[in-house]
Amino acid sequence: MEIVCREQTIDKQTEKYKKLATVGLAAACTAFAAVLLKAWSDGSFDSVDTFQKYVAGFGLIAPLFLMGFQAAQVILPVLPGLLGCVVGTLMFGWAGGFWCNYIGISAGSIIAFLLARKYGQGLVSRMFPGEKYDKWAVWAAKSKFYTVLLFLGMVLPLFPDDYFCYFTGITKMSTRKFVAIILLGKPWCILAYCIMTSLAAG
Repeated sequence: MEIVCREQTIDKQTEKYKKLATVGLAAACTAFAAVLLKAWSDGSFDSVDTFQKYVAGFGLIAPLFLMGFQAAQVILPVLPGLLGCVVGTLMFGWAGGFWCNYIGISAGSIIAFLLARKYGQGLVSRMFPGEKYDKWAVWAAKSKFYTVLLFLGMVLPLFPDDYFCYFTGITKMSTRKFVAIILLGKPWCILAYCIMTSLAAG
């Protein structure tokens, strides 16, 4: 009897900590979104120069901010992701810029997938125009090549991969497979952007 009571107490405490962690994470994300909204309204995202000055203002935690920004631009596709790749390279070199961008974009991609997995079609349908959503939903449900297409989309430039991270969350693809595709497919395009930016900057 005592063992059962202890297990129930532990379960309640675990559930309490989970709720507190969820609330804390939601509050942190909301605060970060507010910071980005303020920066956007101030014109900090208007050009490479303005964004570079903005990121530099965070001092020692500038790399962490850039990672957070790149994660956020996947979750909120209205933010300029390529700007982060360029500024990261200019500020931290091609290697440092690569890791900041790779970690941030990969984290944002996985979070977008998990959000779609949790909240379902109601969330994803808002990310796609109506006809496009219906078209891709039917195709993904029947296609045997969706995994290949998703991997190529992570590798190739100018692919709307932000949207596909959300979309894949409502397919039957496992979380493990999606994470593997992101980690293996994402670095190449980001690395190419960083190296080209470094070469262009001289």
